[in-house]
Amino acid sequence: MRSPPLAGLRVLDLTRLLPGPLASMHLADLGADVIKVEDTGAGDYARSAGAVHGDISYFQLVNRNKRSLCLDLKQGAGVDAFLRLAATADVILEGFRPGVVDKLGIGYQAVAELNPRIVYGAITGYGQDGPYRDRAGHDLNYLGYCGLLDQIGLPGSAPAVPNFQIGDLLGGSLTALVGVLAGVVDARSSGRGRYVDVSMTDAVFAHTIFPLLAVLGLGHALPRGEDVLSGGMPSYGVYATSDGRHFAVSAMEPKFWQGFCEAVGRPDLKPFAFATGAEGQRIRRELEAAFAQRSFADWTAVFERVDCCVTPVLRLEESLENEQLQARGMIVEVAGVKQFAPPFKISEVPFAVRLPPPAAGEHSDEVLREAGFSADEIARLRAQKVI
Repeated sequence: MRSPPLAGLRVLDLTRLLPGPLASMHLADLGADVIKVEDTGAGDYARSAGAVHGDISYFQLVNRNKRSLCLDLKQGAGVDAFLRLAATADVILEGFRPGVVDKLGIGYQAVAELNPRIVYGAITGYGQDGPYRDRAGHDLNYLGYCGLLDQIGLPGSAPAVPNFQIGDLLGGSLTALVGVLAGVVDARSSGRGRYVDVSMTDAVFAHTIFPLLAVLGLGHALPRGEDVLSGGMPSYGVYATSDGRHFAVSAMEPKFWQGFCEAVGRPDLKPFAFATGAEGQRIRRELEAAFAQRSFADWTAVFERVDCCVTPVLRLEESLENEQLQARGMIVEVAGVKQFAPPFKISEVPFAVRLPPPAAGEHSDEVLREAGFSADEIARLRAQKVI
């Protein structure tokens, strides 16, 4: 067994809520020592504000394998303590509005003077420049600006609100990870760090490939529900069963489409896999009628025997029990709470829960001692309510 790939990487995480804590948890799961720097007092307000359905907060789902340091960055002694920690860190993640960390005295330039190898990731809604840089926003706002929200939904309906934070998770978490890890690789070879400016709007915009194809070819995006992947092509879509459940059909290749047509008893539809427009809608209605004749259980039994890219649309509670996801170890329990395991498997490094989500400031003394603070210095910081 080998060490985790990011063992020895020190990360100071200033982010709260989402998306930053999920990005830093991925780093922690890969072996990095992630120190969650929280406000003094209650700490990250996601600890309480994130409790949406009962007592479980999403703080518990995105903060395992981290340590917590509570630090008052509005006091000079708190800034000095942070910079002392930053002098030996590899990565800093922050999610404040542009300019806030500079006003606090802990921005990229201040840290880079002490530690030229630092990789400093800044995650914001709109980026560090441009006319919207200082605007507030949340996931729907970013999806709205980049043209994606207008594409989600049924023909003739209002845009649908996804129960998945595309901007936060694709944009703020995964895009930030790519940029930060690229900076870490470069810093290890060159000795110089990087400033990584991540805009959640940019990140989603850069991945709206099929709407862009429509604009380039037609001069405009197709209305929602009418592009090839959003309802315009019968071989790619969602169909309802007789009991109100659904199946996902993604039988785009000829061999899959032909097998699918045989399975639903409509071999006459084999020539129409890529039908669009009025003809595509006619074929879709034919398939809707076919699916509506049988129950979810019946169709599940049918498609278990046919390899044609047709699968049941599971509810999340069903996904938690799904045999494939179970076999992949994608559900783990941490401190009595079920949560998702990392979405990557790395050879010779099995995933391990080293630490449960930390209590606010649980590791303050430990982290400061490791950074060379004496017992007297830590006591003074505590007396001054800096920690």
